[in-house]
Amino acid sequence: MEAERRDMDLAAYTERSRRGPCFVCAFVAGHPDYAHETVYEDDAHVAFLDRWPTLPGKVLVAPKAHVEHVVRELDAAAYTRLMLVVREVALAVEDVCAPERTYVYSLGSQQGNAHLHWHIAGLPPGTPYGEQQFHALMTENGVLAVPPREATAMAVRLRAAIAARGVLG
Repeated sequence: MEAERRDMDLAAYTERSRRGPCFVCAFVAGHPDYAHETVYEDDAHVAFLDRWPTLPGKVLVAPKAHVEHVVRELDAAAYTRLMLVVREVALAVEDVCAPERTYVYSLGSQQGNAHLHWHIAGLPPGTPYGEQQFHALMTENGVLAVPPREATAMAVRLRAAIAARGVLG
């Protein structure tokens, strides 16, 4: 059963993303206002549940270092490793959520949410076509009100799926 949807306070979100600290750096540093459920972490990367998911089990993957440009600031080895983490986390989302399609995309800009991060979102089977693709990803269409206990349970399942694959070690 999908969590209930609630409206997103877009003005507050925009203000936070443009004027607040970098959300990934604040999360990695342990800032309590930027806490998330971690699903994977190594020395250079972190993956965590989206605080404002539009789809069940939506995960963000980011380098821990403050990187803003995927093609300018990452050498081939760092890019390849990041993309391996993205792939393995996406496969875990598929294992746990059994989506019809898995969306993998990167957003942000120098004006807000500048820290490079990838979104992984599994589209639930049977989602009407008019509610897929961009519609399914836009917070303007509401976000899932996932209770903390359910978010923790999802993170546990995703961590187990990542560990079971054994690729990221």
